Amino acid sequence: MRTKQLLFLSLLLLAGARLQQARAQAPADGGPAPAGPTATPLDGGASLLLASGVAYGLRRLRQQRRAG
Repeated sequence: MRTKQLLFLSLLLLAGARLQQARAQAPADGGPAPAGPTATPLDGGASLLLASGVAYGLRRLRQQRRAG
């Protein structure tokens, strides 16, 4: 049951990240072109990925300690 919940939460976070990315795109009607490369902050998605990796690692460690 826990695996299904973890999978559902991961898919939900992935869908939310994709939605944020879609909202961040420029409008299709044009607008000023960027003068050069723009800085992209590695804030929202990277921190969620890092947090989920830490949570998964802690879960695996707890499972190993219970089994062994």
